[in-house]
Amino acid sequence: MTAKAFTRPLMYLILALLSILFLIPVYVVIVTSLKPLDEVTLAKMWALPTHIDFSSYAEAFSKLAPNFWNSVYLVIPATILSAFLGSLNGYVLSKWRFKGADWIFTAVLFGMFIPYQSILIPLIRFLSDIGLYNTIPGLILVHVVYGIPITTLMFRNFYASIPMEMIESAQIDGAGIFKIYRHIMIPLSLLGLVVVGIWQFTNIWNEFLFAVTITTTDQHPIMVALQNLSGSQIVQWNVQMAGAIIAALPTLLVYIFLGKFFVRGMLAGSVKG
Repeated sequence: MTAKAFTRPLMYLILALLSILFLIPVYVVIVTSLKPLDEVTLAKMWALPTHIDFSSYAEAFSKLAPNFWNSVYLVIPATILSAFLGSLNGYVLSKWRFKGADWIFTAVLFGMFIPYQSILIPLIRFLSDIGLYNTIPGLILVHVVYGIPITTLMFRNFYASIPMEMIESAQIDGAGIFKIYRHIMIPLSLLGLVVVGIWQFTNIWNEFLFAVTITTTDQHPIMVALQNLSGSQIVQWNVQMAGAIIAALPTLLVYIFLGKFFVRGMLAGSVKG
């Protein structure tokens, strides 16, 4: 038996074991969410439910529905705006070189390394002064601003792989900066848009710190409401687990349907830049 013939089955075995290890918490969450409350105990944690009970999902969704829609109203415009602004920045910084462009790019990237905690107090003061504290538009503004550094970096890498000859040919034909952006750069960077969109959607949907500090109960996104779902006396673990699945479902569906484009786009963006 050759070394390769021995290594491949071993690799598959290790990957299978790691997959099982990773899926064990998922199994517990799903099984617990389908049990009635009287069956949710540590002793029966691994056992399948005696009968499937979806009442925990109905209860969790009834409590989380307003916050679920808060997250939808937050994540869609914040993702679109941050991707659009990052696309413009990446386009200008990669294809329209000007004096100081590298310094500006470095300054933009510096925003990625500023800890959220260090700017919370001035951020809350600023949002209060402009009337956006405890509002979904205020959260949108925060996520758009904080998303610009990473979206700029990702788009700059994608645009760097587009030959300058195409830009120069378009300029010879009389196209200006925005016409080139609209008719050449955007169509050629659809994979980049998918990657940035998935990245921002996931980060904004799952974000907790800004959501819990900038908004109060009626404006909380779903991740904050999920933390508050436990109650004060008895923790209904089946409802908690059902709520966790409901909260994770949108990002899970995004990766199921667009995951292959995400991987393909990441590989395309890593070629140059």
